[in-house]
Amino acid sequence: MTGHRTKLHLFDGIEFRWREIIIFAARQFTIMAVYRFRAVFEDNEDVIREIEIQGKQTYLQLHTAIQEAIGFDGTKEASFFMSDDYWRKGMEITNRNLATDDDDDDDYRRPKKNPVKAAKDTRIADVIDDPHQKLIYVFDPAVKWTLLIELVRIVQDEPKVVYPRTVKSAGAAPKQYKTVIAPPVDEDDDEEDDEDKKAREKLFVAEEEYDENAAEGAEEDEGGTETDDSSDESGEEGEEGEDAAEEFGSEGDQDDY
Repeated sequence: MTGHRTKLHLFDGIEFRWREIIIFAARQFTIMAVYRFRAVFEDNEDVIREIEIQGKQTYLQLHTAIQEAIGFDGTKEASFFMSDDYWRKGMEITNRNLATDDDDDDDYRRPKKNPVKAAKDTRIADVIDDPHQKLIYVFDPAVKWTLLIELVRIVQDEPKVVYPRTVKSAGAAPKQYKTVIAPPVDEDDDEEDDEDKKAREKLFVAEEEYDENAAEGAEEDEGGTETDDSSDESGEEGEEGEDAAEEFGSEGDQDDY
């Protein structure tokens, strides 16, 4: 019995070793293999890009390849979300700085979020378990450009090919930034504006001259009024003098009698 058990343990060990070898070989194949992904815009499925990338390359490289394929500049934050057949978001792989995330894993009262990995450190093959794996790609949080990505094929790499590469491109991608066109400037309108400005300046000068002339006229009228008042006062004084003289003469006549 003891010898029989020893043989069973021996065979179990050999079987376990073979399983490890198969898994290792499969993993090496997936790392060295080439993954072809099809990406379409969520709101326009006529815009299609197919990109091939090696399993040993990273999701940051896939991000750059997508940006080049659709003509975007790649300067904004982006994330890949592992997805199921119903396009529900799972694990996130992002190019943002994870050190700035304020998640507190020690707080048991907060709901647990899906794990987040750094795109620059995560290889394509590391998280692909489904031969038809789906991913959701979201670029620029302010605008939320969204592409639906699906793994369509796994093939062997070609030694002379540089990966990642775009192997299919259909449909014109939308513009990343909207161009605002200013209305054309009419030169005649500028000339009319200049003429209006000159006319307003002339009117302003004329109003100033009119105000000055009116002020001078008012001052002259005040001077004339004062002169007339003085004349009236002089006349009244003269009349008073004549009355006094007449009274004096009358008194002299009375003395003669």
